[in-house]
Amino acid sequence: MPSDESFIVIRDLRRTYRLGDTVVRALDGINLDIERGDFLVLMGPSGSGKSTLLNLLGGLDRPDGGTLIVDGRDVSTLDQNELALYRQRSVGFVFQSFNLIPTMTALENVAFPMIFSGVPPAERNARAAELLDALGLADRKHHKPTEMSGGQQQRVALARALVNHPTILLADEPTGNLDSKTGEEILQLLKELNERGQTIIVVTHDPRIADYARKTVHLLDGKIVSDAPSRPSVRVTPER
Repeated sequence: MPSDESFIVIRDLRRTYRLGDTVVRALDGINLDIERGDFLVLMGPSGSGKSTLLNLLGGLDRPDGGTLIVDGRDVSTLDQNELALYRQRSVGFVFQSFNLIPTMTALENVAFPMIFSGVPPAERNARAAELLDALGLADRKHHKPTEMSGGQQQRVALARALVNHPTILLADEPTGNLDSKTGEEILQLLKELNERGQTIIVVTHDPRIADYARKTVHLLDGKIVSDAPSRPSVRVTPER
């Protein structure tokens, strides 16, 4: 049975949108438990609700109903200032399009989020350089995004997502703009991060990612339709 003491507890989570006269149920009563240190993949066709769920987990959107509890705190009840702090302190984001600032070097891109956390400049640069070194980018620290390959840009984006030591790493199609070989390298990095204890949740159409994850959850029309654990670390409650 699922436990309300799980790291992330989702109960009857709902999100609807109105398109003209049509009501779209992007999430229609999701129930899900995720343990600390899990690697969860959300899969499903476009419009299934997976990106909506990722946005709610990241504090980028609010549900219309249900509860979303992260580490004992109901994220759905936070005000705008509290959500901003939650995103800053608890969540790291990795996007398909990298979302790097083109006028900044790799080092500056990675250091940038720490400005809002009040980290002194010297420490910002040291932490950013350490992460870039760890991700194999020691010789690219002073290069701008246009001077790097797609794989290198995604490694910079990954370093930026990790620099504030988030409790959750959220990735939206992290291999979507990469060739097969480079995509495998990014997946291996995510696996290594997870093995060191990082909680990771990935939205993807890429079936290869399921081979690296602890759990794959399939969504359709805003509902969970199946789950396939490689290890029994994430538990899904049946839809009522």
